[in-house]
Amino acid sequence: MPSLRATPSRKDSDNRVSVLLPLPIKGTYDYRVPLGMLALPGSFVSVPFGKRELKGVVWGEADYSVDAKKLKDINEILNFPCMTKELRQLIDWAASYTLNSPGTILRMAMSTSTALDKPLTLTAYLSSEMVRNKKIDSRIKMTASRKRILDVLFDGLPRSAADLSRRAKTTPSVISGMTKVGLLKKVHIEKNISISQPNYKKLGKILSPAQKTASSILVAAINHNKKTKDFIPPVTFLDGVTGSGKTEVYFEAIAVALAKHQQILVLLPEIALTAQWLMQFTQRFGAMPLEWHSDLTNTQRRDNWRAIVGGYAKVIVGARSALFLPYPTLGLIIVDEEHDSSFKQEEGIFYNARDMAIVRGHLGKFPVILVSATPSLETVTNVKLGRYNTVCLPERHGSAILPKISAIDMRYEKMEKTNWLAPVLQVAIEKKLLVGEQVMLFLNRRGYAPLTLCRSCGHRLKCPDCTSWLVDHKLQGIVSCHHCGFTIHSPKECPECEMTGTMVACGPGVERLSEEVLNKFPNARTAIMASDTIQRPSAMASLVEQMQKREIDILIGTQIMAKGHHFPYLTLVGVIDADLGLSGGDLRAAERTFQLLHQVAGRAGRALHPGEVFLQTFRPKDAVMQALISGARDQFLSAESEDRRVHGMPPYGRLVALIVSGRNSREVETTARALGRTYPNLEKVFVFGPAPAPLSILRGQHRWRLLLKAERTKNVQVILRNWLSKVRVPNRVRVKVDVDPYSFL
Repeated sequence: MPSLRATPSRKDSDNRVSVLLPLPIKGTYDYRVPLGMLALPGSFVSVPFGKRELKGVVWGEADYSVDAKKLKDINEILNFPCMTKELRQLIDWAASYTLNSPGTILRMAMSTSTALDKPLTLTAYLSSEMVRNKKIDSRIKMTASRKRILDVLFDGLPRSAADLSRRAKTTPSVISGMTKVGLLKKVHIEKNISISQPNYKKLGKILSPAQKTASSILVAAINHNKKTKDFIPPVTFLDGVTGSGKTEVYFEAIAVALAKHQQILVLLPEIALTAQWLMQFTQRFGAMPLEWHSDLTNTQRRDNWRAIVGGYAKVIVGARSALFLPYPTLGLIIVDEEHDSSFKQEEGIFYNARDMAIVRGHLGKFPVILVSATPSLETVTNVKLGRYNTVCLPERHGSAILPKISAIDMRYEKMEKTNWLAPVLQVAIEKKLLVGEQVMLFLNRRGYAPLTLCRSCGHRLKCPDCTSWLVDHKLQGIVSCHHCGFTIHSPKECPECEMTGTMVACGPGVERLSEEVLNKFPNARTAIMASDTIQRPSAMASLVEQMQKREIDILIGTQIMAKGHHFPYLTLVGVIDADLGLSGGDLRAAERTFQLLHQVAGRAGRALHPGEVFLQTFRPKDAVMQALISGARDQFLSAESEDRRVHGMPPYGRLVALIVSGRNSREVETTARALGRTYPNLEKVFVFGPAPAPLSILRGQHRWRLLLKAERTKNVQVILRNWLSKVRVPNRVRVKVDVDPYSFL
């Protein structure tokens, strides 16, 4: 740890430190440390900044280049554990890698503006001195209720009125009366979040021999966690087919880390996945983990942040933003569904939480576990190169077997107009319903229809702020934009020609599919599972419970059905438009489609009853469909990997996107073309564009894109800094840099 004291040649009173503030500004600011104050690296501090008072983190020694007379004093050292060196290194590394300021990354670690405020207090009660000294006034009547309250307070611990009432089985009015006559006294105590600690000694489920072998390897990685200078912590890929029991395997690793008094972070790609996972965790460890995601209230975020930084929360399950929180004793990160594109943040700061988790584990010298049935090509490549260890679970747990997957060639199916269920699939559904088994129908398109147009004049309902069509949500009576959230009531007449009754829905969404299912199977109990109908973990938990209780016959939904759910009586999965993800020219289109459909198929036949999967496709000979039908996952990934290698695409090459945006279309185009003229003319570095983005207007912002492609060995960050320094960007124009882009819209 560097010394924060001045050298002998400097005045003792001129002790100063650098402080990083959670602002999008370059570098740190120097502040003077008042005499008697100890400002260690990582200390959370309150400092003056202009006319404001801000909270930041001591980043290290100052450089003493600023005149001491210009420095301001630190106001206060906040009463929190210091931010670890590992996290400060991660923040600096992430800022450099993503071309953002360290203060912008720090803002994610500090997370919520109220977390560092003085703790809230609440009113509590203690026995008064007359009670403790046994000198109660004889005129005070001592009822049974009052005696029970004094018995509860006998241990000398202050308790709130609600807690006292509950424990003593009385009413708050009794407490108020006792305070008035002097039996109780009010005190003010800090409000703390109450956390039940997981019991790592509690026995889990009986593991199969393959699961035991896998868990022993994960446990060994934690037990051999030697934090020496040259120690390289292991990254282990837990590769298991759907239904193989991967979660129970890594629970064993969690138990060992808990026994070592370490904090554990489990990253899940979506909030919707947490409901069943939380249930499984609670059954295994007897307590809930702490949650961290966007659905928390501000109060919950503040309390949970304090529990994390204080080290009280031992197991944290969260979305990607949980990665940057200030854990004081983090000893294990698990990235479940590591392949999922939801780990890539594409707003504000562009980063991949899976990759940042590996960096954090490396800096903190602790193991990271990646989990998936359909690994990303990046993970497959790192396993082949020996950078990651791998543990395999090739079979489903227990007596369950993988489902049979068949393609329905839609080129030859005789379909009725505005119908989407193929006759072959309809027959299969009828058979399952007759024997009391459950069906899942998958269509990765929310709402009723993706487009609404006028039969009279051809006008299409379009978002006024984006280059996209408005999606019809018939159940809610609205049309909305899925990019910016613009919403209006479904129009009765055409906005262009003003004709009434001419607006028609084009194409299917899950609501329209549900409508067809109800027409064809009127006695079936149906439900829709999509992100706009299931917006909270509690709603997801309720729907999952209904499925497990067999209160639903046919579940219809989007990709949030695809992963993490275990429905013992679900034996048939129908994919309505299997080709949907293959269009658009996305680099990862084939990989993503395979991953998604494989995960969807994996919901079938996970218990005693065998499963079937039907893919409705116009491209049955496509490599993705053939790989799904044959179960040749590794061959598909190998072929996809070779194709990327030949063309120098990730993970064998580097891509960086530049997104130029602003309200003024001319300024945006001018800036984009200026970047195009000053592109880096280097060997084996290519720049494509500038060109209008496929979504050329998004939330009212005009958008142009450029794409840099380079060899893996190139330092693209240095190249980009030099390139961007040559172009003057107007104040009203933004240039965002997306290193390793996942979206090309």
